Amino acid sequence: MSGGRPRVVAVDGPAAAGKGTLARRLAAELGLPYLDTGLLYRAVGRRVLDRGADPRDAAAAVAEARTLTAADLLRDDLRGPQADMAASAVAAIPEVRAALLDWQRDFGRAHGAVMDGRDIGTVIFPDAPAKLFVTASLEARARRRFAELQARGVAADLAQVESEMRARDAQDAGRSAAPMKPAEDAVLLDTTELGIEQAFALALTLVRERLVQA
Repeated sequence: MSGGRPRVVAVDGPAAAGKGTLARRLAAELGLPYLDTGLLYRAVGRRVLDRGADPRDAAAAVAEARTLTAADLLRDDLRGPQADMAASAVAAIPEVRAALLDWQRDFGRAHGAVMDGRDIGTVIFPDAPAKLFVTASLEARARRRFAELQARGVAADLAQVESEMRARDAQDAGRSAAPMKPAEDAVLLDTTELGIEQAFALALTLVRERLVQA
């Protein structure tokens, strides 16, 4: 805790910008718990699909959000285009976000945390002492996701990956409930031209400076 505030590091940004990799490494370096908040929405979306329902169906999505368990976050089918779009669809439903809000806040308040998502710095922890908004060009992010899918043996088409990513970006940024955008006091970190080690070194420096100032 710093000044009565949880030692929370908010790492937001679009898909495949590198925020997950950076957040996990920051958590390990700083000795803080890590939470990928996107998994909550992915798990809700997957549960809705399991029921044969439409992830855009608010009643179905809210019901699954309210009964989400920690075990749901350990599923091995929470990645990929179908899970991406389902997650984005349920995340656009205000009642789903409300159902998961306390879960996320309780996690961060317990011992501090590095949390990555799309609205950590704007909604979940607007008073977080350190906030990063990690981004990269659409082309770079699509190439990274394509390589990731290939590495997992998933058949993919680069043009389709880019198209789906563009659609998700638009949905995440355009939703009425907690749209994806940088917090006013977040530091923008563009990883388009940065290697993993360069991005991590810069992120760690930025976060440490803000935690010291808090």
